[in-house]
Amino acid sequence: MKNSILELIKSSANNEQDYKALEKIYKLYDQLQYSSNIKQMAQDIFLWLHTNFNIDNVTVALFDIERNNRENIFIEGDEFYLDDSLSFFFIINTHTNLNAIVSFSASSKIHFEMLSDQYNLIESAFFQISPIIQSGIIKKNFVDSQSLDSVTKVYNRHYLIENLNKQIILSKKEYKKIYFIMVGVDHFKAVIDEFDHDIADQVLVELAKVIHTNISEYDMVARLSGDEFLISMLSTNKENDILRICENIINDFSKVEVKVHEDGYILKKTICIGIDVFETFDENDSIDKTIKNADIALYEAKNKGRSQLFKYSDLSAEDTIDLF
Repeated sequence: MKNSILELIKSSANNEQDYKALEKIYKLYDQLQYSSNIKQMAQDIFLWLHTNFNIDNVTVALFDIERNNRENIFIEGDEFYLDDSLSFFFIINTHTNLNAIVSFSASSKIHFEMLSDQYNLIESAFFQISPIIQSGIIKKNFVDSQSLDSVTKVYNRHYLIENLNKQIILSKKEYKKIYFIMVGVDHFKAVIDEFDHDIADQVLVELAKVIHTNISEYDMVARLSGDEFLISMLSTNKENDILRICENIINDFSKVEVKVHEDGYILKKTICIGIDVFETFDENDSIDKTIKNADIALYEAKNKGRSQLFKYSDLSAEDTIDLF
């Protein structure tokens, strides 16, 4: 690939077609310099392929070598597979656990033959932009390691609170109330004792999926520690909506089946939820206080049994809270 780009540069001095090909490559290179993240880079690559080669079907994915896991970060057009007769792919190695795979598919056999004739140009372009893509992936990897829980890929507590505070400052008029939902797995320690940490991690991953399917993209989720997840609800401040969402999360998770043995043995767990609300205009209120209250409410919910929901505002003198 290095020789291909060098030959193209050399021949462009006397060949107008090669010069125009070189212009296309460096137009993409320049565009990617302004991309703010790896997803924007993927979007720019698609636009370049579509504009110059009429390619409509593109997928950009990250492959985690250590976890043997593929994450699609950009998909445009019809679904296709890497081993399809009309598809092409290019791997960008970052020398980390994450590599990028840029794949695209022709729309017909004639289109495939046209792309095959010009593949050296496309391959040369990908070779030229590889350092930019590598930098974007490494940056994403670093940001994720600082902000995401390694098991469930939801935010960690520090990142959630830091970003939530920024949003409140920027949009204080909009967020008058923010409900905090604390979610915990019933008898989670028993999973670790009876099985192992890998099975326990599977339970947490499934719970994270259920939570995400029941909330808006504007809401934020963090794993605090152990089996506890914290949700800050930014999409609604109506209590009826909050209660409905909580009930859906409880019901949906109770139906989840986690395979714990090759012979088909299935584990099913339940969760409890505690709720409190943060009043942004109340000077005596704080996010940390509200989170603590939601945790107390979760504790009280678990005291009442499995699949329970409890609001901190319903706490009475008769309720016994002993966290230590």
